[in-house]
Amino acid sequence: MGIGSNPNLSRQSRRLYIGSITPEVNEQNLAEFFNSKMIEMSIGTGGPGKPVLAVQCNYEKNYAFVEFRSAEDATAAMAFDGIIFINGPLKIRRPKDYGGPEQNSPGIHVPGVVSTNVPDSINKVFVGGLPTYLNEEQVQELLRSFGELKAFNLVRENGNGVSKVLNGMELGDRYLVVQRASVGAKPGMPNLPYDQFPEIPRPIMPAGENSTADARILLMLNMVVPEDLMDDQEYGDIYEDVKDECSKYGVVEDLRIPRPVKKDKMKPPPGELGFQTALDAQRADEAAGVGRVYVKFTRADEAQAGLKALAGRSFAGRSIIATVLNEDSQTTPPLNLIFAPQPAAPPPLPTS
Repeated sequence: MGIGSNPNLSRQSRRLYIGSITPEVNEQNLAEFFNSKMIEMSIGTGGPGKPVLAVQCNYEKNYAFVEFRSAEDATAAMAFDGIIFINGPLKIRRPKDYGGPEQNSPGIHVPGVVSTNVPDSINKVFVGGLPTYLNEEQVQELLRSFGELKAFNLVRENGNGVSKVLNGMELGDRYLVVQRASVGAKPGMPNLPYDQFPEIPRPIMPAGENSTADARILLMLNMVVPEDLMDDQEYGDIYEDVKDECSKYGVVEDLRIPRPVKKDKMKPPPGELGFQTALDAQRADEAAGVGRVYVKFTRADEAQAGLKALAGRSFAGRSIIATVLNEDSQTTPPLNLIFAPQPAAPPPLPTS
Protein backbone atom coordinates (compact mmCIF):
# COMPACT_ATOMS: atom_id res chain seq x y z
CA MET A 1 0.00 0.00 0.00
CA GLY A 2 1.48 3.31 -1.01
CA ILE A 3 1.69 6.42 1.12
CA GLY A 4 -1.04 8.20 -0.81
CA SER A 5 -3.61 5.47 -0.03
CA ASN A 6 -2.73 5.14 3.65
CA PRO A 7 -3.75 8.18 5.77
CA ASN A 8 -1.44 7.24 8.66
CA LEU A 9 1.63 6.87 6.45
CA SER A 10 0.68 10.02 4.60
CA ARG A 11 0.56 11.97 7.84
CA GLN A 12 3.88 10.57 9.04
CA SER A 13 5.52 11.65 5.80
CA ARG A 14 4.41 15.22 6.63
CA ARG A 15 5.77 15.17 10.19
CA LEU A 16 9.26 15.76 11.58
CA TYR A 17 10.76 14.97 14.97
CA ILE A 18 12.45 17.98 16.55
CA GLY A 19 14.86 17.06 19.34
CA SER A 20 16.90 19.04 21.87
CA ILE A 21 14.35 21.80 22.31
CA THR A 22 14.93 24.21 25.19
CA PRO A 23 12.31 25.00 27.87
CA GLU A 24 11.55 28.34 26.19
CA VAL A 25 10.33 26.62 23.02
CA ASN A 26 6.57 26.24 22.63
CA GLU A 27 4.11 25.27 19.90
CA GLN A 28 3.53 28.84 18.78
CA ASN A 29 7.09 30.14 18.52
CA LEU A 30 8.35 26.91 16.94
CA ALA A 31 5.64 27.07 14.25
CA GLU A 32 6.35 30.74 13.62
CA PHE A 33 10.08 30.03 13.38
CA PHE A 34 9.68 27.33 10.70
CA ASN A 35 7.07 29.34 8.79
CA SER A 36 9.18 32.49 8.67
CA LYS A 37 12.44 30.68 7.83
CA MET A 38 10.93 28.59 5.05
CA ILE A 39 9.30 31.63 3.48
CA GLU A 40 12.44 33.74 3.90
CA MET A 41 14.70 31.11 2.32
CA SER A 42 12.14 30.03 -0.32
CA ILE A 43 12.35 26.44 0.90
CA GLY A 44 9.45 24.06 0.27
CA THR A 45 6.60 23.92 -2.18
CA GLY A 46 5.75 27.60 -1.83
CA GLY A 47 2.05 26.80 -1.96
CA PRO A 48 -0.71 28.96 -0.49
CA GLY A 49 -0.87 29.32 3.28
CA LYS A 50 1.75 28.58 5.91
CA PRO A 51 4.02 25.50 5.65
CA VAL A 52 3.37 24.35 9.26
CA LEU A 53 -0.05 22.96 10.15
CA ALA A 54 0.49 21.89 13.76
CA VAL A 55 3.13 21.47 16.50
CA GLN A 56 3.10 19.15 19.52
CA CYS A 57 5.72 19.60 22.27
CA ASN A 58 6.77 17.06 24.90
CA TYR A 59 8.39 19.21 27.58
CA GLU A 60 9.37 16.28 29.82
CA LYS A 61 11.58 14.73 27.14
CA ASN A 62 12.50 17.94 25.29
CA TYR A 63 11.21 17.09 21.84
CA ALA A 64 8.44 18.15 19.50
CA PHE A 65 6.63 16.97 16.38
CA VAL A 66 5.95 19.45 13.59
CA GLU A 67 3.33 18.62 10.96
CA PHE A 68 3.68 20.29 7.55
CA ARG A 69 1.13 20.81 4.81
CA SER A 70 2.90 18.34 2.51
CA ALA A 71 5.55 15.63 2.53
CA GLU A 72 7.65 17.81 0.22
CA ASP A 73 7.61 20.65 2.74
CA ALA A 74 8.67 18.27 5.52
CA THR A 75 11.55 16.97 3.42
CA ALA A 76 12.65 20.52 2.60
CA ALA A 77 12.50 21.55 6.28
CA MET A 78 15.10 18.91 7.13
CA ALA A 79 17.64 21.32 5.64
CA PHE A 80 17.30 23.30 8.89
CA ASP A 81 18.80 20.46 10.95
CA GLY A 82 21.26 22.15 13.31
CA ILE A 83 19.83 25.66 13.03
CA ILE A 84 20.06 27.68 16.25
CA PHE A 85 16.71 28.48 17.86
CA ILE A 86 16.45 29.94 21.38
CA ASN A 87 19.93 29.16 22.71
CA GLY A 88 20.42 25.80 21.06
CA PRO A 89 20.46 23.86 17.76
CA LEU A 90 17.40 21.95 16.63
CA LYS A 91 17.94 18.26 15.92
CA ILE A 92 15.60 17.39 13.04
CA ARG A 93 14.87 13.77 12.11
CA ARG A 94 12.21 11.62 10.50
CA PRO A 95 9.73 10.00 12.93
CA LYS A 96 10.55 6.42 13.86
CA ASP A 97 7.41 5.16 12.12
CA TYR A 98 8.13 7.11 8.94
CA GLY A 99 7.24 4.84 6.04
CA GLY A 100 8.30 6.96 3.08
CA PRO A 101 11.41 6.83 0.91
CA GLU A 102 14.72 6.71 2.75
CA GLN A 103 15.63 10.33 2.16
CA ASN A 104 17.12 11.99 5.23
CA SER A 105 18.84 14.81 3.35
CA PRO A 106 16.77 17.15 1.18
CA GLY A 107 19.77 18.15 -0.91
CA ILE A 108 19.31 21.77 0.15
CA HIS A 109 22.02 23.67 2.02
CA VAL A 110 21.04 26.54 4.30
CA PRO A 111 24.06 28.87 4.59
CA GLY A 112 25.44 29.14 8.10
CA VAL A 113 23.66 26.04 9.43
CA VAL A 114 25.81 23.25 10.92
CA SER A 115 24.02 19.89 10.74
CA THR A 116 23.46 17.86 13.93
CA ASN A 117 23.75 14.64 11.91
CA VAL A 118 27.44 13.69 11.84
CA PRO A 119 27.93 10.89 9.30
CA ASP A 120 30.80 8.43 9.52
CA SER A 121 33.88 9.61 7.62
CA ILE A 122 37.61 10.12 8.10
CA ASN A 123 36.81 13.68 9.15
CA LYS A 124 34.54 12.64 12.03
CA VAL A 125 36.15 13.50 15.37
CA PHE A 126 35.14 12.70 18.96
CA VAL A 127 35.77 15.35 21.61
CA GLY A 128 35.45 14.34 25.27
CA GLY A 129 36.13 15.96 28.62
CA LEU A 130 34.30 19.19 27.85
CA PRO A 131 33.46 21.43 30.81
CA THR A 132 29.77 21.15 31.63
CA TYR A 133 29.29 24.93 31.63
CA LEU A 134 29.86 25.19 27.86
CA ASN A 135 26.82 25.28 25.58
CA GLU A 136 26.62 24.23 21.92
CA GLU A 137 27.57 27.60 20.50
CA GLN A 138 30.60 27.93 22.78
CA VAL A 139 31.91 24.46 21.89
CA GLN A 140 31.41 25.22 18.20
CA GLU A 141 33.34 28.46 18.60
CA LEU A 142 36.23 26.53 20.15
CA LEU A 143 36.23 24.03 17.28
CA ARG A 144 35.99 26.73 14.62
CA SER A 145 39.39 27.96 15.76
CA PHE A 146 40.79 24.96 13.88
CA GLY A 147 38.60 24.86 10.78
CA GLU A 148 35.11 25.14 9.33
CA LEU A 149 32.43 22.88 10.82
CA LYS A 150 30.17 20.84 8.57
CA ALA A 151 28.29 18.89 11.24
CA PHE A 152 28.26 18.92 15.05
CA ASN A 153 26.34 17.10 17.76
CA LEU A 154 26.83 17.79 21.47
CA VAL A 155 25.73 14.85 23.62
CA ARG A 156 24.62 15.95 27.07
CA GLU A 157 25.25 13.52 29.99
CA ASN A 158 24.61 13.58 34.02
CA GLY A 159 39.44 5.96 12.49
CA ASN A 160 42.07 5.51 14.92
CA GLY A 161 44.51 8.03 16.13
CA VAL A 162 44.67 11.04 18.34
CA SER A 163 44.16 14.55 17.03
CA LYS A 164 47.43 16.49 17.23
CA VAL A 165 45.49 19.74 17.41
CA LEU A 166 43.13 19.50 20.36
CA ASN A 167 44.01 16.34 22.29
CA GLY A 168 45.43 17.20 25.69
CA MET A 169 44.47 20.87 25.36
CA GLU A 170 43.99 22.38 28.79
CA LEU A 171 40.63 24.12 29.03
CA GLY A 172 40.33 25.74 32.41
CA ASP A 173 40.92 22.93 34.88
CA ARG A 174 40.27 20.09 32.42
CA TYR A 175 41.95 18.40 29.47
CA LEU A 176 40.15 17.59 26.22
CA VAL A 177 40.27 14.09 24.79
CA VAL A 178 40.16 14.27 20.99
CA GLN A 179 40.39 11.36 18.58
CA ARG A 180 39.02 10.20 15.28
CA ALA A 181 35.58 8.67 15.80
CA SER A 182 34.77 5.20 14.58
CA VAL A 183 34.05 4.96 10.88
CA GLY A 184 32.18 1.73 11.55
CA ALA A 185 29.79 3.04 14.20
CA LYS A 186 26.28 1.66 13.76
CA PRO A 187 23.53 4.18 12.95
CA GLY A 188 20.83 4.64 15.55
CA MET A 189 23.01 3.72 18.54
CA PRO A 190 21.97 5.34 21.83
CA ASN A 191 23.76 8.41 23.19
CA LEU A 192 26.12 6.76 25.68
CA PRO A 193 29.47 7.88 27.08
CA TYR A 194 32.25 7.24 24.56
CA ASP A 195 33.88 4.57 26.73
CA GLN A 196 30.73 2.41 26.37
CA PHE A 197 31.08 2.26 22.59
CA PRO A 198 33.36 -0.67 21.63
CA GLU A 199 33.67 0.79 18.11
CA ILE A 200 35.25 4.02 19.40
CA PRO A 201 38.87 3.43 20.42
CA ARG A 202 40.26 4.91 23.60
CA PRO A 203 42.90 7.64 23.31
CA ILE A 204 46.34 6.39 22.32
CA MET A 205 48.02 8.78 24.75
CA PRO A 206 46.67 10.01 28.09
CA ALA A 207 44.89 13.34 28.01
CA GLY A 208 47.17 16.14 29.14
CA GLU A 209 50.42 14.38 28.26
CA ASN A 210 51.31 16.96 25.61
CA SER A 211 53.96 19.38 26.83
CA THR A 212 52.98 23.01 27.24
CA ALA A 213 56.52 24.12 28.07
CA ASP A 214 56.63 26.47 25.08
CA ALA A 215 52.92 27.41 25.00
CA ARG A 216 53.06 31.11 25.75
CA ILE A 217 50.04 32.27 23.74
CA LEU A 218 46.78 32.57 25.65
CA LEU A 219 43.71 32.23 23.39
CA MET A 220 40.39 33.40 24.82
CA LEU A 221 37.01 32.75 23.20
CA ASN A 222 33.52 34.00 24.06
CA MET A 223 35.08 37.15 25.51
CA VAL A 224 34.17 39.68 22.82
CA VAL A 225 31.62 39.80 20.03
CA PRO A 226 31.92 41.72 16.73
CA GLU A 227 29.48 44.39 17.92
CA ASP A 228 31.87 45.26 20.76
CA LEU A 229 34.68 45.97 18.32
CA MET A 230 33.05 48.27 15.77
CA ASP A 231 33.42 51.55 17.65
CA ASP A 232 37.01 52.82 17.96
CA GLN A 233 36.56 54.13 21.49
CA GLU A 234 34.90 50.94 22.74
CA TYR A 235 37.56 48.84 21.03
CA GLY A 236 40.30 50.89 22.68
CA ASP A 237 38.70 50.47 26.10
CA ILE A 238 38.44 46.70 25.67
CA TYR A 239 42.04 46.48 24.44
CA GLU A 240 43.35 48.36 27.49
CA ASP A 241 41.15 46.36 29.89
CA VAL A 242 42.44 43.04 28.52
CA LYS A 243 46.05 44.23 28.53
CA ASP A 244 45.83 45.51 32.11
CA GLU A 245 44.21 42.30 33.36
CA CYS A 246 46.65 39.98 31.57
CA SER A 247 49.63 42.02 32.78
CA LYS A 248 48.79 40.81 36.28
CA TYR A 249 50.04 37.35 35.30
CA GLY A 250 53.18 38.23 33.33
CA VAL A 251 54.77 40.43 30.71
CA VAL A 252 52.46 40.83 27.71
CA GLU A 253 54.68 40.77 24.62
CA ASP A 254 51.84 41.18 22.13
CA LEU A 255 48.05 41.44 22.20
CA ARG A 256 45.78 41.00 19.21
CA ILE A 257 42.00 41.43 19.14
CA PRO A 258 40.96 41.10 15.47
CA ARG A 259 38.30 43.60 14.39
CA PRO A 260 35.43 43.01 11.93
CA VAL A 261 35.59 44.42 8.43
CA LYS A 262 33.91 47.74 7.85
CA LYS A 263 30.34 47.09 6.83
CA ASP A 264 28.80 49.05 3.99
CA LYS A 265 26.48 51.64 5.46
CA MET A 266 24.05 51.10 2.63
CA LYS A 267 21.02 48.97 3.41
CA PRO A 268 21.66 45.38 2.29
CA PRO A 269 19.54 44.07 -0.57
CA PRO A 270 16.34 42.28 0.49
CA GLY A 271 15.75 38.56 0.43
CA GLU A 272 18.26 35.80 -0.12
CA LEU A 273 20.85 38.11 -1.70
CA GLY A 274 20.98 40.26 1.43
CA PHE A 275 21.20 37.14 3.60
CA GLN A 276 24.13 35.85 1.52
CA THR A 277 25.92 39.21 1.71
CA ALA A 278 25.63 39.26 5.50
CA LEU A 279 26.77 35.64 5.68
CA ASP A 280 29.82 36.35 3.51
CA ALA A 281 30.79 39.21 5.82
CA GLN A 282 30.36 36.97 8.86
CA ARG A 283 32.54 34.27 7.33
CA ALA A 284 35.21 36.83 6.46
CA ASP A 285 35.23 37.97 10.08
CA GLU A 286 35.48 34.39 11.34
CA ALA A 287 38.36 33.69 8.94
CA ALA A 288 40.17 36.72 10.35
CA GLY A 289 39.75 35.52 13.94
CA VAL A 290 37.11 38.07 14.97
CA GLY A 291 35.64 37.19 18.35
CA ARG A 292 38.92 35.82 19.72
CA VAL A 293 41.55 37.40 21.90
CA TYR A 294 45.21 36.41 21.49
CA VAL A 295 47.69 37.30 24.24
CA LYS A 296 51.39 36.45 23.78
CA PHE A 297 53.39 36.36 27.00
CA THR A 298 57.16 36.30 27.26
CA ARG A 299 57.11 32.94 29.08
CA ALA A 300 54.90 29.85 29.07
CA ASP A 301 54.41 29.88 32.85
CA GLU A 302 52.89 33.37 32.54
CA ALA A 303 50.41 32.09 29.95
CA GLN A 304 49.54 29.20 32.28
CA ALA A 305 48.92 31.62 35.13
CA GLY A 306 46.62 33.67 32.89
CA LEU A 307 44.80 30.52 31.81
CA LYS A 308 44.10 29.35 35.33
CA ALA A 309 42.96 32.81 36.41
CA LEU A 310 40.77 33.71 33.43
CA ALA A 311 39.20 30.47 32.16
CA GLY A 312 35.57 30.45 33.25
CA ARG A 313 35.68 34.08 34.41
CA SER A 314 32.87 36.39 33.35
CA PHE A 315 33.56 39.22 30.92
CA ALA A 316 30.64 41.45 29.85
CA GLY A 317 28.26 38.74 31.06
CA ARG A 318 29.93 35.96 29.04
CA SER A 319 31.91 33.02 30.42
CA ILE A 320 35.46 33.05 29.01
CA ILE A 321 36.73 29.93 27.24
CA ALA A 322 40.51 29.81 27.31
CA THR A 323 43.43 27.64 26.28
CA VAL A 324 47.16 28.01 25.65
CA LEU A 325 48.95 27.55 22.32
CA ASN A 326 52.51 27.49 21.13
CA GLU A 327 53.63 29.34 18.03
CA ASP A 328 53.48 26.15 15.94
CA SER A 329 49.88 25.33 16.89
CA GLN A 330 47.60 24.69 13.90
CA THR A 331 44.75 27.17 14.10
CA THR A 332 42.37 28.97 11.76
CA PRO A 333 43.44 31.65 11.01
CA PRO A 334 47.15 30.75 11.35
CA LEU A 335 48.94 32.36 14.26
CA ASN A 336 51.61 33.87 12.01
CA LEU A 337 48.85 35.92 10.37
CA ILE A 338 47.33 36.93 13.69
CA PHE A 339 50.68 38.18 14.96
CA ALA A 340 51.86 39.62 11.64
CA PRO A 341 53.82 42.89 12.05
CA GLN A 342 51.68 46.01 12.03
CA PRO A 343 52.68 49.58 11.18
CA ALA A 344 53.36 51.79 14.16
CA ALA A 345 50.75 54.27 12.93
CA PRO A 346 48.21 54.27 10.12
CA PRO A 347 49.30 56.12 6.96
CA PRO A 348 47.94 59.64 6.63
CA LEU A 349 44.87 60.18 4.52
CA PRO A 350 45.47 61.82 1.14
CA THR A 351 44.89 65.58 1.15
CA SER A 352 43.33 65.72 -2.27
